[in-house]
Amino acid sequence: MTVAAQAAGFSPLTIETKSGAHAFQVEVAADDTTRATGLMYRRTLDADKGMLFDFGRTQPVAMWMQNTYVALDMVFILPDGTVHRVEDHTTPLSTRSIESGVDVRYVLELPAGTADRIGIVRGSKVKHAIIGK
Repeated sequence: MTVAAQAAGFSPLTIETKSGAHAFQVEVAADDTTRATGLMYRRTLDADKGMLFDFGRTQPVAMWMQNTYVALDMVFILPDGTVHRVEDHTTPLSTRSIESGVDVRYVLELPAGTADRIGIVRGSKVKHAIIGK
């Protein structure tokens, strides 16, 4: 990881799909304030960046796109890092509830189209220092 990425609060995350391992730099939202704000008000999101939401425990999760200007792919992740489902190409500024469908612990937000591009599907594995802890 570059010094600039560390200074900006990014940490490495890898997604393992059938096409191989794919590296990203993510911000972690692990408290109520950062989870509530998420990627709101951002106008851009680089292809190799994202945000990992840690809800601290396994639970049903609902997300939305209010005040979020960038279309996203939302990856709902089980406690062991296994992808449960992907909501791709979310609609910017929408207040529609996007639900996990089952109890999850994490949600990863990536630029829209990433899931299709690298093949993120149910069963893909996400690795990060906080996942599985």
